[in-house]
Amino acid sequence: MTPMPSHPTIAPGDHKSFMEYALDQARLSPQAPTKFCVGAVLIDGDTGKIISSGYSSELLPDLPGDPGNLHAEHCCLIKAAEQQDIEETKVAEILPPNTVLYTTMEPCNERLSGYKSCVDRLLDLRDHIKLVYVGISEPGAFLPSADGWKRLEDAGIEVRRIEGMQDRILEVATGGQHGWNR
Repeated sequence: MTPMPSHPTIAPGDHKSFMEYALDQARLSPQAPTKFCVGAVLIDGDTGKIISSGYSSELLPDLPGDPGNLHAEHCCLIKAAEQQDIEETKVAEILPPNTVLYTTMEPCNERLSGYKSCVDRLLDLRDHIKLVYVGISEPGAFLPSADGWKRLEDAGIEVRRIEGMQDRILEVATGGQHGWNR
């Protein structure tokens, strides 16, 4: 079981501070030319209490059902479930009705590995996660179209961008490799 981390206290509605915390998480992600360094934070939208946080490749890559490098949003969901000693497939049972996700990069809509995308995971939880704050859109480095944003909105999950942090988020996400499309 993942130990319960100590999270900062952030006031509900302080969107920039939650995104700063997600960016802090992204900085923990190991860099590799085949992935982005992304951070995510899952909160109770009513109280501002941080439920869990995660970053790309944080958890071991040999979890049942999804081997490979785990994305930040997926790590958040796994850790939230582990803190309550339940399987990830039952995470909806413990999420508050107004759960909000902050993620430095638009959730993936497709995975080259063929495993379940972060958008599909969020769609499964749309009764609880109705709002996602995003730092940047996914650069078109690995897949030609990043339309996760649209799929979420079409399903009734509101997506909002946090402005003013894009350059710093892109710098962390790409490990400083310039020239990637935003």
